[in-house]
Amino acid sequence: MTTSRRNFLISASAAFASPLVAQTESPKPKQTISVFTKPFNSLSFDELADRIAEIGFDGIEATVRSGGNVESHEVEEKLPMLNEAIGKRGLEITIMTSDINDPDYPITAKVLRTAATLGIKRYRIKYLRYNLSRGVIDQLNQWNAQLKDLAAINHDFGVRGLYQNHAGSGTLGSPIWDLHHVLRGIPTDDIAVAYDIRHATVEGGQSWPITFNMIRPLVDTVYVKDFDWGKGGPENVPLGQGRVQR
Repeated sequence: MTTSRRNFLISASAAFASPLVAQTESPKPKQTISVFTKPFNSLSFDELADRIAEIGFDGIEATVRSGGNVESHEVEEKLPMLNEAIGKRGLEITIMTSDINDPDYPITAKVLRTAATLGIKRYRIKYLRYNLSRGVIDQLNQWNAQLKDLAAINHDFGVRGLYQNHAGSGTLGSPIWDLHHVLRGIPTDDIAVAYDIRHATVEGGQSWPITFNMIRPLVDTVYVKDFDWGKGGPENVPLGQGRVQR
């Protein structure tokens, strides 16, 4: 039986109800399709690698953070073990989800150095959250300076930070325009956008193509998920069964 990669994504999403990553890297035309490992945190590294290989993904977005596949303080010991288990199955760690957003945080350099040594080129930056008792523009300017310093560290290690837009009133990136503002003057080789169509549609309704047009030059990775409106707000549903346009 044969199936398109698009249909594979739909069926896989329905089976696991988990976020998927469709990652593209120019000039290669082939998309690398990875799965976020948060739902599999209870598995051993070998069990995780076996499961992902059986399903047919190209790789994983590994959680290297508090409560994740690898705890940040254990990164030097355990991330190589996870990378080896994944590599034995012909897979790769395409993205590393992290607790990193502060260039001065003591563990930042250790985590990024370990990832770079293993050939992991991308990591997801920890969300930045607004303090609505302060002016929004002042916070955006502060974060711009903070992320410029983080971008310089990324550049030194040869890794790229990714900031994912996320729905919600307190999160940087939910309206998209603020993320565009914060990333001004930062090379996309050092920090780019992980564009989440699910969260963009929640926040943008029918107008999300406008902000996507604005942020598109900064996009490195695309998250493929779907949702529908429930009584309490947005609820995740299998890909192709919700509000996200195909």
